[in-house]
Amino acid sequence: MREIAVFSGSAHPELATEVCSHLGVSLSRTRISRFANDCLEVQLQANCRKRDVFLIQPLVAPVQEHLVELLLMCDAARGASASGITVVMPHYSYARSDKKDAPRISIGGRLVADLLVASGATRVLTMTLHSPQVHGFFSVPVDHLHALRELAAHFRGHDLSRTTVVSPDLGNAKEAAAFARLLGVPVAAGAKQRFADDRVRISSVIGDVEGRDVIVLDDEIAKGSTVLELLDRLRELNARTIRVACTHGLFAAGALTRLSAEPDVLEIVCTNTVPVPNGDRSDKLRVLSIAPALAEAVRRIHNGESVSALFESP
Repeated sequence: MREIAVFSGSAHPELATEVCSHLGVSLSRTRISRFANDCLEVQLQANCRKRDVFLIQPLVAPVQEHLVELLLMCDAARGASASGITVVMPHYSYARSDKKDAPRISIGGRLVADLLVASGATRVLTMTLHSPQVHGFFSVPVDHLHALRELAAHFRGHDLSRTTVVSPDLGNAKEAAAFARLLGVPVAAGAKQRFADDRVRISSVIGDVEGRDVIVLDDEIAKGSTVLELLDRLRELNARTIRVACTHGLFAAGALTRLSAEPDVLEIVCTNTVPVPNGDRSDKLRVLSIAPALAEAVRRIHNGESVSALFESP
């Protein structure tokens, strides 16, 4: 590919390298340094003038550090006369802050979108937003991908004759229903009430799970409190086997260890939109690559082809 430059911040360089491998281009170098007063400085160490620039950086812990890196990368590309600046942000963590549900509360999802555009981003490529309406927070084009096809391809290797896909809550039920259609199986959903960031209650499961092989599907797993609560309801309803799947496997505060310790959880499946935390490994974990999907989307954006034709929700 010609007239394209791909850079990575420090959040997930392994994913950026894999994307470039599928594109057949080299990952351009980025120098990130820190002044004595703790301020960051970013230098893009490849020519950007009149080139399509793609900046790969998921917002993962430390989120604020990686966000500022990304803003500085956008500013550097704009100052270097890039013809277009596409932010490839596989995980947009601020998508959880999407509404005013308490007095005098900030809406971080919209604010961060404004910051990215103000810093020079002309397009955003992201995956499985926590709330699809966050797409509308951006004043530049957004290509919103999903990982349902990658997840479905994995689970088609299992016997699905007695399988039900279960969403932990009604908010994720639409995505779970689309996933169930890909697998040709029924869908169910939990009735969830959230009291705090890590305290939830699921009072019931809407749908038949008794004697069924359950695939729990969520957009992301952070502390895992929702999934653990759902497991209790599934046991009460006599589910036969349980597998857990998500797009963004954040696994904060030892969540992967806690989920793996559940004896009736046979498998935990996620994608590599974010790196698995260091020291957090499990024999039950399966990590699927979304690099081919991101690379194809980047190629189509660069060539002016349709992205939605490949990645629109089923």
